Amino acid sequence: MDNSAPQAPASTGADPAEGGLRGSDLARAALEAARASAQQRGGRVRRGTAKGVAGRRRRRGWSGPGPDDRDPQPLGRLASRLAADRGWAERLAGGQVFGRWAKLVGEDVAEHARPVAFEGGELTVQADSTAWATQLRLLQRELLKRIAAGVGDGVVTRLKVQGPAAPSWRYGPRHVPGRGPRDTYG
Repeated sequence: MDNSAPQAPASTGADPAEGGLRGSDLARAALEAARASAQQRGGRVRRGTAKGVAGRRRRRGWSGPGPDDRDPQPLGRLASRLAADRGWAERLAGGQVFGRWAKLVGEDVAEHARPVAFEGGELTVQADSTAWATQLRLLQRELLKRIAAGVGDGVVTRLKVQGPAAPSWRYGPRHVPGRGPRDTYG
């Protein structure tokens, strides 16, 4: 005869201390126990997702209706900010003079003169002939006004006009000293 009391069913693997919890109930109970432990130690209890893990910086959220640094920026604005930060503004303005020369001074002047150097606010222009070099010297004030209107004030402050470059007659190891031929070029 069997005098023993009825036996409980076979063990389900649940710890009797946990009260027989399984799965997600067990995870919730462990999380609550961890929070209670942290609160006893005086730590801050965080509720929510894992974004609040120490060491990571949480973003503030959406930028809202106004402009924000995190919004996509036009390429031109980024390039101008980069140029200003690195001190390239003057050199880029000088490059605009070279790139837009025909529009700035007019087609007829651009056909007979071209910019060759820009440094320290001084633009050096080389003319096709001595007659055009003289004409550009006479038009210097008007050209500076046109350039300032197209590129900006203070970019080009002086205009240095050069005539055509004459060929060099000093070829070879032996040459005759003196001023060379007396012909005009241009």
